[in-house]
Amino acid sequence: MTAAAGTLGGRSGSTWALRLIFTAWVALFVIAPAVVLVTKGLAGGPASLWAAVSAPTARAALWLSTWTSLVAAAVNGVVGTAIAGALVRWQVPGRSVLAALVDLPLAIPTLVAGIVIVALFGPQSFLGVRLVAGGFPIAYATPGILLALLFVTLPFVVRAVEPVLAELDPGEEEASYTLGASRWATFVRVLLPPVLPAVAAGMVQTFARCVAEFGSLVAVSGNIPFRTLVAPVYVLGEVEGGNPGGAASVSLVLLAVALAVQPLTGALARRAGGRRG
Repeated sequence: MTAAAGTLGGRSGSTWALRLIFTAWVALFVIAPAVVLVTKGLAGGPASLWAAVSAPTARAALWLSTWTSLVAAAVNGVVGTAIAGALVRWQVPGRSVLAALVDLPLAIPTLVAGIVIVALFGPQSFLGVRLVAGGFPIAYATPGILLALLFVTLPFVVRAVEPVLAELDPGEEEASYTLGASRWATFVRVLLPPVLPAVAAGMVQTFARCVAEFGSLVAVSGNIPFRTLVAPVYVLGEVEGGNPGGAASVSLVLLAVALAVQPLTGALARRAGGRRG
């Protein structure tokens, strides 16, 4: 009896110690930086915050980050779902290589991705010279920003959709074909409804990641105000230019976007998991 009580007390003490360590870790690396950012961004009051984020250059940078992130999320929603379907349904040679390539953006620094894009499509490269001559530059232009965002966020939709597709019963598709439904009708009525929450969750994750992307874009965008300057790179410029308050204000907007989409991502992921269950 005494030994059992001692064991229980020891486990309880270990649990509280782990909770304390976890709380301290989160407070140090998540809560404390967020508090500092909020304090710095609001140091001059709401009027100062609004003046910083509504400045022409800041507004243009935030808008560029927003709409390119939305486009990247939409494109990867379609492409990622198609890749997930290929990984699940197609038993072809090289499938394992394709699966490994999907995770490549998570394995390499995003700055490297930007440098590779510049090397391939920069104005001094073989392809870049011809693209510029044809009036369609990629590096140091909006297409380069989109290409970088699509690359660094490719795994999100694929990995969100893949387990849902893997657990779908192929018999439902066969029954739909047997009843005379076309491939498109089968996709819309049988396949799409179960995977839609997972697709949406992956797209929201993609959007949140794109809005905050820095490494690849600082290399590939050219950082031209009102044209290719995105919000995270604008923040760096403000810090280097001696305006940490303005940098904190724009960073606060990016933080607000991240906090806003996080619950949505969790809700969609739980819904997708519920469908699998």
